[in-house]
Amino acid sequence: MCRNIKTLFNFDPPVTDEETRAASLQFVRKISGFNKPSKANEASFLAAVDEIADISIRLLRSLETTAPPRNREEQAAKAKARAADRFGASEIHGG
Repeated sequence: MCRNIKTLFNFDPPVTDEETRAASLQFVRKISGFNKPSKANEASFLAAVDEIADISIRLLRSLETTAPPRNREEQAAKAKARAADRFGASEIHGG
């Protein structure tokens, strides 16, 4: 799966519809192979992004958990640490 698509469920504060749409855009880009579709494919591409975003929003709103909400800052710090381990600290900080 695309590394740019992040878990969106169970955060405090909850993810926004815009964040869900951005993840949907990344998903459609990944499966279509298009970063930016041609004019001929643009309508289909954007319709897919909208449909996936709508379905994702409905899914996220319907899910339930007893786990405590994840903290965005803590999750970002963990992701940064994983990236530093994976790629080396100098690449993460532009060195």
